[in-house]
Amino acid sequence: MKRGLVTSTIAPLMLKPNFHTETADEALCGMVLEILEEHKEDWYYCKTGYNYMGYVHKNNICVDNEEAKKWEKEAKNIILHRYVDVMAKPKYQSHIIHNLVKGSVIKLTKNTSEAWSKIILPDKREGWIKTTYIGEYVATFKNIPEEKLRENLVSTALDYLGTQYRWGGKSHLGIDCSGLCSISYLINGAKIYRDAQIKEGYDMREISKEELKKGDLIFFPGHVAMYLGHDKYVHSSSSVHGVRINSLNPEDSDYKEDLAKTITKYGSIFNSQ
Repeated sequence: MKRGLVTSTIAPLMLKPNFHTETADEALCGMVLEILEEHKEDWYYCKTGYNYMGYVHKNNICVDNEEAKKWEKEAKNIILHRYVDVMAKPKYQSHIIHNLVKGSVIKLTKNTSEAWSKIILPDKREGWIKTTYIGEYVATFKNIPEEKLRENLVSTALDYLGTQYRWGGKSHLGIDCSGLCSISYLINGAKIYRDAQIKEGYDMREISKEELKKGDLIFFPGHVAMYLGHDKYVHSSSSVHGVRINSLNPEDSDYKEDLAKTITKYGSIFNSQ
């Protein structure tokens, strides 16, 4: 089995092995991909750590089993800020060597302070970012208290408010509905299906409307949103030009009838009480 490391800021996962087709997903810098097939013209058919597949160009990844294995063992931090410049030296007057988006995986060195931290990128370059932008990689949500996890999920999703809509997007540069929900869960240690549906083999299960709480998901035909409580939900939609908050309550000014009346199911990663 071949594996590769995403080295670019974002690696588009294309529906077909060319640049003129639909973007299915985006893998972020530092993510490890399984190489399923190698295609002509420098394309690889890859599977992400959350079992989503697409074609990635060689310019966006480094195919090396040993490096991927070492990276998974040693890279234990992620970027929590929306968009970060990686500097050549620990000062803004230096030059930028790379850019990272929220959810990118990095390797943290021992050379850190309250202000700046030296990091290692998946292409082995070293650079500096503000320490406050770094968080710990959360491998699983299982040990996080439910109420805290629900708050974390909502807080993560709300951080994308105002982001433009991008089909297949999964960052503050542009994001779609399932990208918003899946990356919000992934950052908090949960793997849900990348598309707007509940699929067997993932952490998400179907629940009733009566069980719905903040952090759970609401599914519509071809669309998904995260419930915030008090009839509100956050979602990314082309019709509202990106990530916005809307309501299920007809009395609210931000009520969207076309969604409120077409709910198909509700989903949760939490066990039933």
